[in-house]
Amino acid sequence: MYIYNVTVSIDRSLAEDWLHWMKTVHIPDVLKTGHFTGNKICKVLNVNDEGETFSVQYSFEKMEDIEAYQKHHAPRLQAEHSSRYEGKYAAFRTLLEIVS
Repeated sequence: MYIYNVTVSIDRSLAEDWLHWMKTVHIPDVLKTGHFTGNKICKVLNVNDEGETFSVQYSFEKMEDIEAYQKHHAPRLQAEHSSRYEGKYAAFRTLLEIVS
C-alpha cells in the first residue's frame, strides 16, 4: 500500500476557502479518477510561516495507479488548482510506502 502525499502551504487569508474547495471539488475529482482508495487531510502543526500548511494524502494499491494518475489526470487537476490559487500557495509532492 502506498500514499501520494501533497503538502500545500496556502496564504492564511485563503486557507478556509482552500480547505472547503479541496473537500467539495478537488479531492472528489481526484478520487473519481479511480486510481485511489481513499484520502486524508492533515493540518501541519509545526510550521511557522505566513500560511497554513496541510498534508493531503491519497492511498493507492500499486505503483501503476499513481503512474496512470500522473499521466492521465494530474496535469489537468493541478492546473485547476494553480489557476484558482496562483501565487498564493506552495506545494510539493512525495510518494510514501506503508511498511507497517
